[in-house]
Amino acid sequence: AISRLQSLPSGNIPLLCDVLVKEVSELTGYDRVMAYKFHEDEHGEVIAECRRSDLEPYLGLHYPATDIPQASRFLFMKNKVRMICDCSAPPVKVIQDKRLPQPLSLGGSTLRAPHGCHAQYMANMGSIASLVMSVTINEDDDETAIDQQKGMKLWGLVVCHHTSPRFVPFPLRYACEFLLQVFGIQLNKEVELATQAREKHILRTQTVLCDMLLRDAPVGIFTQSPNVMDLVKCDGAALYYKNQFWLLEVTPTEAQIRDIAAWLLEYHNSTTGLSTDSLTEAGYPRAAELGDAVCGMAAIKITSKDFIFWFRSHTAKEIKWGGAKHDPGGRN
Repeated sequence: AISRLQSLPSGNIPLLCDVLVKEVSELTGYDRVMAYKFHEDEHGEVIAECRRSDLEPYLGLHYPATDIPQASRFLFMKNKVRMICDCSAPPVKVIQDKRLPQPLSLGGSTLRAPHGCHAQYMANMGSIASLVMSVTINEDDDETAIDQQKGMKLWGLVVCHHTSPRFVPFPLRYACEFLLQVFGIQLNKEVELATQAREKHILRTQTVLCDMLLRDAPVGIFTQSPNVMDLVKCDGAALYYKNQFWLLEVTPTEAQIRDIAAWLLEYHNSTTGLSTDSLTEAGYPRAAELGDAVCGMAAIKITSKDFIFWFRSHTAKEIKWGGAKHDPGGRN
């Protein structure tokens, strides 16, 4: 299994995850094995899956960040493997010596019973047994690391579900944990390569766009290729220049862009721009009128009254949510 992971061509994280879930499935025999990735806003997505043919697919589904709370993520950083043999089994009460100065912590115990809420969550998904293994990679910013181990962060999980009680002996769990360590090393290399490639692409695009700006007015970076949308992951972009508009793909109307520009000049005039995941949270009073098409925005001031805008749509409009019901009207 390890040699198959290491022999894969670089530059293909989805393939790496696909091979991993198949190897774990063959090793453990669970009905469903998923690779579950955490996004920047901490919600999760099933990016690879190996399942029994009669089971409903979960591949591509996203789950709210609240499905895996911070306390659970902290435990996954300390205990790399968590097994639940039977979520319906009655828990056994632990009797503690009264002389102990504080309650006994079972956070590191393999025999720890699942919380009632989690047992119900598993039952709702048709799962009786589970095996969950953490995937950790290097963290660029130590201050945001979830783990106490310096410089590591929880990238995601490998989640195994079974529709009947299932016990995996320690040697096999240890083998899976070692396989996940190898996967983490491979994944870390892929993430670093992807970051470097993205940075090189941005630098090349910046160079071309700067050359366009030197030869022409800002209009050129909207009407030629590459354009400003190649710099930033967005759904649309707009140029408001000398009281005229140039729009690319999904944007507010010209009147709405004019109003946003006036709002920026009134409330953010001391800065060169604004970046926000939600115009509502940023305090723009007419954000609701923009509808689902526009939620986040980045804006830079190119003269005292002219702007370049990048827009992003609501997350809920773009992705399929699983698990807890997601409110499309909520802010994302």
